[in-house]
Amino acid sequence: MAELDYEGFWKEALIQLRNDLGEAEFSGWFSETKYLRASSSDAGDSIVIGIPSAFHRDKVKSRYQNTLAAKLKELAGKDIAIEYEITGKTSKKEAQEQQIDPKADAQAAKEASPGASTHVDEMPKPAKKRNRHPQLQENFTFDGFVIGDNNAFAANAAVAISKNPGKTYNPFLIYGGVGLGKTHLMQAIGNSIHENTDNRVIYTTSENFLNEYVQAVMDNKMGAFKNKFRDTDVLLIDDIQFFQGKERVQEELFHTFNHLLSSKKHLIFTCDRPPSEMKKLDERLRSRFEQCLQVDLQPPRYEERCAILRATAENRKAEIPGEVIDLIAKNISSNVRDLIGALNTLIAYTEIMKKPLTIDIAQQKLKNIFYAPKQANLTNDVIIRVVAEYFGGLTPNDLKGKKRTGNIVFARQLAMYIAREMTDYSTTEIGQDFGGKDHTTVMHSIDKIRGKLLTDPTLESTIDSIKIRIKDFSAKH
Repeated sequence: MAELDYEGFWKEALIQLRNDLGEAEFSGWFSETKYLRASSSDAGDSIVIGIPSAFHRDKVKSRYQNTLAAKLKELAGKDIAIEYEITGKTSKKEAQEQQIDPKADAQAAKEASPGASTHVDEMPKPAKKRNRHPQLQENFTFDGFVIGDNNAFAANAAVAISKNPGKTYNPFLIYGGVGLGKTHLMQAIGNSIHENTDNRVIYTTSENFLNEYVQAVMDNKMGAFKNKFRDTDVLLIDDIQFFQGKERVQEELFHTFNHLLSSKKHLIFTCDRPPSEMKKLDERLRSRFEQCLQVDLQPPRYEERCAILRATAENRKAEIPGEVIDLIAKNISSNVRDLIGALNTLIAYTEIMKKPLTIDIAQQKLKNIFYAPKQANLTNDVIIRVVAEYFGGLTPNDLKGKKRTGNIVFARQLAMYIAREMTDYSTTEIGQDFGGKDHTTVMHSIDKIRGKLLTDPTLESTIDSIKIRIKDFSAKH
């Protein structure tokens, strides 16, 4: 009986898929796949494809399996099942889960004769699991990032970087609007590199970088500051748009950028806009950012919003009816953060009330979210004005000034808390808009209000009333 060979059909299916997806997305998932063999059984014919990792296998199966199967059927004239065999190097995470020592495994493979295979059960020594990264959120992983047409290129580039830090797409910049997953994708790269390699990873926000720089200048410890951010293999900096107008810290970042890049260390940034639109950025630093591979994240489409909601509900082990998923996806299209926030509200309701979720309950609980005006252009000046008017007898200058009378201090703290809740301004920017207050004053104010919320049952309704007034004011102006 002739040996089955479907390699030609597989290659043609890949050519067609590349034309459908485009080179960037196709390369991200299929550049390291390889046709291995074919077989036949009573159940029918099948092919085995070599794939570099379990992560790749799962993503290819979930996103492209049906399309590939359809193309193979069209080419071969019959159904051909697709199976996968992991052929890449075992990651540290996978090694730990399979209770093997990756170093011992590599040595055994090196000593084995050509064609010999190394089995997991021959390597019982467990690998030492690396502690979680102190600056990164554990749940920000590639597995938890739902990929769609709006972010496929960015996600594929991020996966490639995590496999070859310092070499592939360096430097790298992710930009897009609020709540689209920039921080998630950046931290997913960091978590993957930290867990699967020995590379040192530093994650920081632009605000923290600035604050550490100022503190280092005040304490005369610039040497320690420089060493911290230049003695790393991967540097992740979130929200670089906040460096605008801060000349001294821009210069320090410029030199840090040059040092790391010349040392073949990886630089990854996020921003809410392309570097070309940051007008208050030093020209030298802007040119550095413009040399990055720049990828943008767009708001998810309806199908992608549904997928995100279903994945989140599954992770939370929450039963959310399909009609509720549909309701949220149709009414919230701005960003992922708002989607998840609405879903979390409903999940919290079911957990607290011990009642099943219905479409009527969902509409009732989310009506303020669905019909709230967008807050993209909301300024701290609007919040200050509305809060001052709410308490009566106060002016915006009272909240921006230095008066320490009880009613003014409380109103000021409440306004700072609401500004942090309703806008994306950093504590440093909020402080500046409140008469040049220090960011630590803003943080203290926010903490004070959070503490009062635990003991004063009426405060939450007060805050909700003020928020409604702020939204109404924004809608009219």
